[in-house]
Amino acid sequence: MDVRIIPIGNSKGIRLPKRLLLKYGFEETVTIKEMDNGILLEKDGIGKLSWTETYQAIARSDEDWSDWADLDLEDMG
Repeated sequence: MDVRIIPIGNSKGIRLPKRLLLKYGFEETVTIKEMDNGILLEKDGIGKLSWTETYQAIARSDEDWSDWADLDLEDMG
């Protein structure tokens, strides 16, 4: 799909078709990643868990976390 680069104030931008916004769940913000061959737009926050979600994922896992009980956090920095 080709889109035109348009002036937006002192900047330039592109318009994304509504169907793409809906398809990929883009809302107010997106994450832009610079790649070797261009840029990649990602849904903001994709793949990032909140602390609560992280805790819940750990609690659901079958991983044995008991070896962390003896961890001395003061030795880490």
